[in-house]
Amino acid sequence: MKLYMHAAACSLSPHIICRELEVDIELITVDRKTHRTSEGDDYFSINGNGYVPALVLDDGKVLTEGPAIAQFLADSSPDGRRMLPEFGNFARNQVQSLLNFITSELHKPMAMLFNADYATAHDAMREVVHKRLDWINGRLAGPYLTGEDFTVADAYLFVCLNWSPWIKIDLDRFPALPAFMKRVASRPAVLTALSEEGLMAFDASGSFFAPAAYIQSAGYVGSPVRP
Repeated sequence: MKLYMHAAACSLSPHIICRELEVDIELITVDRKTHRTSEGDDYFSINGNGYVPALVLDDGKVLTEGPAIAQFLADSSPDGRRMLPEFGNFARNQVQSLLNFITSELHKPMAMLFNADYATAHDAMREVVHKRLDWINGRLAGPYLTGEDFTVADAYLFVCLNWSPWIKIDLDRFPALPAFMKRVASRPAVLTALSEEGLMAFDASGSFFAPAAYIQSAGYVGSPVRP
């Protein structure tokens, strides 16, 4: 299978899931400006919306949208039940509910905070994000969102929260979230995915990761640490 991705984008979530479940995957990068892939293809011919991720199966079938890809990967893996409970188990519906919450209430407004076209609405968007983070902060049921098990929803939340320093979202306002980031960032499979995407820790806590070029262009000082 092939996973089409940008470094540190939302495609990092299915990438992490692949490493957690030891799914054999080929990473194909997509240039944001040209929409050409690292294989030289026109990405619009793979995903007409032009954004990542996209998963191309060995038989050529294409699946898009991160939450759908996350569930497919878990359902297709022999070990997938530890990241997404089986059909008929209410715990599965809880994880799916969290995936929907993250994609609509966090991912979308946080992504829009990167876009200068929405600058006049950024303050209002941040207030919405803060309200949602306050809810998720109180929702952590243990080490992870649903308790002891690291699920596909945790991988997705980690990726979205990783964008916080770049869009002026202070996670220290939400006591459980910095600890969650450190906990996830210490997982061996997560570190593998971060390293494969060339992401480096740049903050004092070692909980936030970005490409070295992005760190330098933003004026961060010191030497980034590769995971």
